Amino acid sequence: MGDTENESGRVVATDYVKLVSNDDHEFILKRSHALTSGTIKAMLSAPSSFNSNEMSKVQFREIPSHVLCKVCMYFAYKNRYTNSTSEIPEFPIEPEIALELLMAANFLDC
Repeated sequence: MGDTENESGRVVATDYVKLVSNDDHEFILKRSHALTSGTIKAMLSAPSSFNSNEMSKVQFREIPSHVLCKVCMYFAYKNRYTNSTSEIPEFPIEPEIALELLMAANFLDC
């Protein structure tokens, strides 16, 4: 059974999270990857009015899509290489977005 399947082998919406940038681009990623962020973890653990069978959605009013996309890539990178015994490649960051990415990482606690 994969990590995105329930006992019946079906993909479950609650295993994924939708992150929405300030320009309304949506990024759907594994919940386990999104929980890399302390801020997102706190947002998702707070009591909410969401149906427990629906995918959680987190809106970021201050993070543009080009930065949120890179953040999502970092979540996958971090998940892939945490506790890895192989050589860890450098995570590429374009200088043009370095400052915005640093501010987003600070806010997201990741």
